[in-house]
Amino acid sequence: MADLLPNGERALILAPAPLSRLAFDLLDKAGIQALTAATLEELGSALDHGAGLAILDEQTLDHGNLSPLQRYLEQQPAWSDLPVVLLTHVRKGHAAPRARPIDLGNLFELRCPFDPACLLALARASLRARRRQYAARNQQQAFTALQHRVEQQLRQLREDPPYLHQARKMEAIGQLAGGVAHDFNNLLTGIGGSLELIDKRLQQGHIEALPGLFDLSRQALKRAASLTHSLLAFSSRQSLDSRAVRLQDVLSGERLSAMVDPQIVLRVRTATDLWPAHADPQQLQEALGNLLRNACDAMPNGGRLTVQARNQQLDANRFGHHALPAGDYVRLSVVDTGCGMPPSTLERAFDPFYTTKPTGQGTGLGLSMVYGFSKQSRGHVALSSRIGHGTRVDLYLPRYNEPPMSAASPTKATAVTEALDGTILVVEDDATVRTLVQQSLAQHCYRCTAVENANAALALLRNDPSIVLLVSDVGLPGMNGRQLAEIARTLRPGLNVLFITGYAENAQALGGFLDPGMQMISKPFEFARLLDTVAQMLGKATSP
Repeated sequence: MADLLPNGERALILAPAPLSRLAFDLLDKAGIQALTAATLEELGSALDHGAGLAILDEQTLDHGNLSPLQRYLEQQPAWSDLPVVLLTHVRKGHAAPRARPIDLGNLFELRCPFDPACLLALARASLRARRRQYAARNQQQAFTALQHRVEQQLRQLREDPPYLHQARKMEAIGQLAGGVAHDFNNLLTGIGGSLELIDKRLQQGHIEALPGLFDLSRQALKRAASLTHSLLAFSSRQSLDSRAVRLQDVLSGERLSAMVDPQIVLRVRTATDLWPAHADPQQLQEALGNLLRNACDAMPNGGRLTVQARNQQLDANRFGHHALPAGDYVRLSVVDTGCGMPPSTLERAFDPFYTTKPTGQGTGLGLSMVYGFSKQSRGHVALSSRIGHGTRVDLYLPRYNEPPMSAASPTKATAVTEALDGTILVVEDDATVRTLVQQSLAQHCYRCTAVENANAALALLRNDPSIVLLVSDVGLPGMNGRQLAEIARTLRPGLNVLFITGYAENAQALGGFLDPGMQMISKPFEFARLLDTVAQMLGKATSP
């Protein structure tokens, strides 16, 4: 089944001559490619060369050889579900509809004489759904091809011992790619399916079902955001807001108890003179949550879970080739009395998407996230376990010993923020994100100008004195967002800057990256958060 454009975008029409011509002219004027077929044989031949939609008159199914159409519908691959619009007629003296000789599958009925607007709406919705089917097919083919290449290379490398290390690396890549493909295919199915059902409910006027479908889409988006966050954490490429963290607060009894199963006895021990740790508090909380969940899973019938925090002075030889710089650290330990792990599992415990849990009960990203977080925080994580004797995880974080910031440090750019009626300049190379950010700001009565690169932004900054806030992606092509902000502040001293970033290699940690008057939010973000941050930076109150 080919999908070469424009064949994959066209509507095939099989109907009596006057009706066929009417439908063809209507679609043609709307810019939709259409092709009429005189017989079922012609329709079958056209379907084999690609189609986005079939428009059939029910009278054409009353007689004749249905095998070309039937064969096509029955032999569709799993990714394909051809949309069919069936033109029906009311027969005099017959209240019941005509019996159909074959199952038409993805069917939409339209009674004749029909409203032209209804046919156009059905055609456009069907073609959008068909495009998503082709996109899903192409994505699956790409992942299958990647998996095939990885398997071929692994087979070849395993036959040659000197390349064993390379083989292991490729195996990890294949595991990572397969895990990403599996999880994102599920998420995309949830998002795409929800949007398709929303589209159908809007056409049918059943708006009472929309809130539930919107909730399903939001849940899938949150899971996708969590997955990408875990991947960035594993690769040590997330943006960290490292600061002084009191582990006494993180390990408060009520907070931890809510994360542990009731049948497990929880013990929390912290040193009385515990140093503050230098870490991102939100990411530390997530790492601790992952460790506690793993410990609870290892004790399904109950047990003891001990969480300890103490000061640790290390020399440079403590962890061999994983050595940490000598110095002061805070050690956070999570010790369970669960089933433990065999050496083969222990060796791969930090690999992404590696899990011993049943399908659907874990992504295999928990420990890999902890590993990446520890490395990016300039710390370390050590894991020890024995079958029948439980598991111990030690997370080492640097001691926070920087002098406290003076109260006058986080100053605001008063010369700029006084001009509350100015213009916000958005710099984003992704067209979709750029449009959504601009429209969201404009909807809340902000004057907003959006450009796609730093050069265009600088031209505006030199010539438009009304700009009061720069909202910029960090990972711009050419000059990045941080470099743009530096130059912008030489042109406009004190200009407030809000960075938005999905992956910024040079912005892995916020410490030292953000100057006073700068803030950062990570993609994907809720637009309510964007609006709150913009309002705060401009000194405005957010709308209720």
